[in-house]
Amino acid sequence: MEDQIPAWVNGTLMPRDKLEVHRAGLRHMAVSVFVIDGDKTLIQRRAMAKYHTPGLWANSCCTHPRWEEDPVDCAVRRLREELGLSGLYPNHRDRVEYRADVGSGMVEHEVVDIYIAYATPGMQIAPNPDEVMDTRWIELHDLCAEVERHPARFTPWLQIYMREHKSRIFGTLVRC
Repeated sequence: MEDQIPAWVNGTLMPRDKLEVHRAGLRHMAVSVFVIDGDKTLIQRRAMAKYHTPGLWANSCCTHPRWEEDPVDCAVRRLREELGLSGLYPNHRDRVEYRADVGSGMVEHEVVDIYIAYATPGMQIAPNPDEVMDTRWIELHDLCAEVERHPARFTPWLQIYMREHKSRIFGTLVRC
């Protein structure tokens, strides 16, 4: 059931194969986390082996919950699996929906629970190379500017978050 994610089929939330969901462009559940340290956020560059949007910069962590997995538990699990981070306590910020072509004949039509997790002093990042090829801390206003100037470097969802939802996600932390 690991590759079974919650997706709506004829209006009913059901477990579906992750690749099938993306190929069909089905509306489905997702989780995005932004790790914050002051006015900076941690972003990751997706590994080249990812099945869509490889090599693009994304928010700290993004994924799909497993069937019947609580979104916050999913956020904690993927912080650990993708970035080697534990001891963070994600706070739910909002739920947004978007639809975006992610290439290779796939579409993300996501209902996303967005979380903020605050970095801890001395926090060590240990990215899983199967998931993440690079990480960096960036000031939020610089991220806004970079996404605007060079959108092709970023995943479609991060572009949407920064263009349409930044105040709902970051509140007063970002002014751009």
